[in-house]
Amino acid sequence: MPRKPPATSTEDVIARALEAASGAALVLDEELRIVLATPAASELLGVDIPPFVSAPKLLCGECEKRPVAEALAEGRPVQAILPPRGPGKRLVRLRSLPVTQGRARVGTLLLLEDAGESFDEGEVLFHGMWTQDPAMKAMFRVIERVAGDDVTVLVRGETGAGKELVASAIHQLSGRRKGPFRAINCAALPSHLLESELFGHARGAFTGAVRETPGHVQLAHGGTLFLDEIAEMPLELQAKLLRVVETRTVIPVGAREPIPVDVRFVSATHRALRKEVEAGRFRADLMYRLRVIPVFIPSLRERPDDIPLLVEKFMALRNETCRRRIDRVAPAAMTILRRYAWPGNVRELKNVLAYAYAMGDGSTLVPADLPPELVDPNIFGAEQVAPSEAPAAGAEHPNPEARRILEVLGRTGGNRQRAAQILGMSRVTLWRRMRELGIAGPT
Repeated sequence: MPRKPPATSTEDVIARALEAASGAALVLDEELRIVLATPAASELLGVDIPPFVSAPKLLCGECEKRPVAEALAEGRPVQAILPPRGPGKRLVRLRSLPVTQGRARVGTLLLLEDAGESFDEGEVLFHGMWTQDPAMKAMFRVIERVAGDDVTVLVRGETGAGKELVASAIHQLSGRRKGPFRAINCAALPSHLLESELFGHARGAFTGAVRETPGHVQLAHGGTLFLDEIAEMPLELQAKLLRVVETRTVIPVGAREPIPVDVRFVSATHRALRKEVEAGRFRADLMYRLRVIPVFIPSLRERPDDIPLLVEKFMALRNETCRRRIDRVAPAAMTILRRYAWPGNVRELKNVLAYAYAMGDGSTLVPADLPPELVDPNIFGAEQVAPSEAPAAGAEHPNPEARRILEVLGRTGGNRQRAAQILGMSRVTLWRRMRELGIAGPT
């Protein structure tokens, strides 16, 4: 008598039916716990997925920056590339879909797919950016994926992190690479000059306008226009930029007829545009137009192992042109470089090395060659870092878990329920860990 096949649970049937329809997928409840996982999802992530595990904790691990977790906690749709979970692991592309009942969100469906192999171990040079950090390599893979799609991209990163290098890489990897790449800093010019520089002006539009002059939008025709510090653009110009993005035409200052333009827009900011919208400083409709694909640049303090690599590369370049040649960095000097918070990121590191080459002598870089504020951070006190460039809340706390909790609480405005979801723990657990670590949320 033939043996009956083992009984299959209803949950297994549902999981396999979901896999047949959607491939690798995770179903989350309202608390972002995984209530159903297809076998393909477990295989793709390379881990066993226990029931009711927190999705942010599983997907984001111990990362201090958690944009995916934040989006899930806020109920926003998100698309992202998850960094590899270990050597030899593959990148995973994630896309979220809200599960609703009426107008209420009751859960989330996460669709996962293979995004290819991660970069090899060791150092990588990617369009002018050196790194050996997994998060940076994951960002490079995101750039490679989005460059070919002619959509707007918003680059988010701190001052000096390399936002223009990212924008240039997107241009060079796109079908517009043979066209022009134009860049303009929206914070560098007053409103009336920025309008003329961006949109151009007609002859006689204002005193001194003796000829028709095209702006950056027209000059980028057939290529890419990079709008740095887009959050600093005045509201009246945001309305005009929105029209350009929507209609693909530009009306120069003082002109009446629109001029067709074919431009891809890549914007950048060190601010959270959603908070700028909430504060009434940025148009929501423009944000949605510019933030089709967000790209996040890790700060230099989040990847301290890149500091010796970058120092080595920058010294090799300076050794070719400077009167002084440096062949090695004293261990004490490297310790200072690694412990510094780098509010100015890679740009500040370059400037520090320029200072060291100019002020010191000999073939070894020693602590005395470094700027005073690095050797003794108390010299300049609170003025060392500008408020808009200051490290995230808790960045100076000695405990990594406390830093992560404080940073997330800062980004949620002190909302412990949402912070707990982002961190992948219950509200009670968050409260207990805060008490054990001796920390308090933002006031």
